[in-house]
Amino acid sequence: MTEATSLAARTASIRRSTSESSVELELNLDGSGRSHIDTTVPFFDHMLTAFAKHSLTDLTVRASGDTDIDAHHTVEDISIVLGQAIRQALGDKSGISRYGDALVPLDEALAQAVVDISGRPYLVHTGEPVGFEHHLIGGHFTGSLVRHTFEAISFQAALTVHVRVISGRDPHHIAEAEYKAFARAFRQAKALDPLVEGIPSTKGAL
Repeated sequence: MTEATSLAARTASIRRSTSESSVELELNLDGSGRSHIDTTVPFFDHMLTAFAKHSLTDLTVRASGDTDIDAHHTVEDISIVLGQAIRQALGDKSGISRYGDALVPLDEALAQAVVDISGRPYLVHTGEPVGFEHHLIGGHFTGSLVRHTFEAISFQAALTVHVRVISGRDPHHIAEAEYKAFARAFRQAKALDPLVEGIPSTKGAL
């Protein structure tokens, strides 16, 4: 794995190859939401595009993997790399808002996400309907991968994340509301706040 980061620009670039997948990812936390996504898992392309658009993060992802077996390995490895890139691009977190909270509807579905760029990886994920994890969305993507991507991103980026599904019936709508809520909350949390001096923690580090 090779890595490069520019702290001043809050950008990161990572390449990661294993026997199960190959991932190339670039992001800019201070972008406008532009994205170029090709993961070979169409529904995940859709979710990453939504994440970029609604978090105002410029994101490029090129990935391939053993999707003939399952989409799991490819989605998992992309999520790991995305979390690592977020952590790198955040740098020492000086001047950030740190906290974000968003409530996002998609037709009958409603999801809430709260993000703390805390340096402490933790995920609380609740409210998905019983059996949601078994639904196949878009032909390749199982519902269980929604929670799994949030786990990987939260732990690799060292974020505290709470995601709660409040209502919903259609699996596509539920998943998309969750990703968009996370994106909007992350957008608030990573934003540079002109009123914040230094690192927003009484400990002096995040």
